[in-house]
Amino acid sequence: MRTRFSEELKVALKNKDKIAASTIRLILAALKDRDIAEREQGQANGVDDDGILLMLQSMIKQRQESSKIYSEAGRDDLAEREEIEIDIIREFLPKQLGEDEICDIIDGLIVKLEANSLKDMGRIMAVLKNEYAGQVDMGKAGAIAKKKLSGS
Repeated sequence: MRTRFSEELKVALKNKDKIAASTIRLILAALKDRDIAEREQGQANGVDDDGILLMLQSMIKQRQESSKIYSEAGRDDLAEREEIEIDIIREFLPKQLGEDEICDIIDGLIVKLEANSLKDMGRIMAVLKNEYAGQVDMGKAGAIAKKKLSGS
C-alpha cells in the first residue's frame, strides 16, 4: 500500500491535480505519524496494512463529519472539497461490503460466537475490525449488530 501512495502522488503531481496531491500528502503524513507511534510501542516495521486501512477509514469519517458541519454552516465550497477528498481516500480502500453482505457476516458471527445480547457486541465488532478491515463501515455494522442483538 505504501508504494501505491507514492505512485499516486507522482501521478497527481504530474496531472497537476492539487486536491489529490494534497490529500495523498495528508495520508502520507498521517502514516508517518502512526509509524512513529508504532515504533515507540516496539513495532519496528511501523503500521501494518490493516492499520493503514483503519487509518484511511478514520480519515474518511473525519471528512464526513467536517463536510456535514460545513454544509450546515452554508460553506458548500468547503463541504465539496471534503467530499472530493473522501472520494480520493476511498480509492485506496478495498471494495466496501454492502448492507446485505454486512448483515450476513454479522448473522454468521452471532452464531459462531454464540452471541445473544448487547454484551456480546464488543466481540462481534472486534472480529469485524480484524477480519474485514477497510471493507466494512464500522458505524453501519455497529448499528446492524446492535439491532440484531437487541432483538429488534
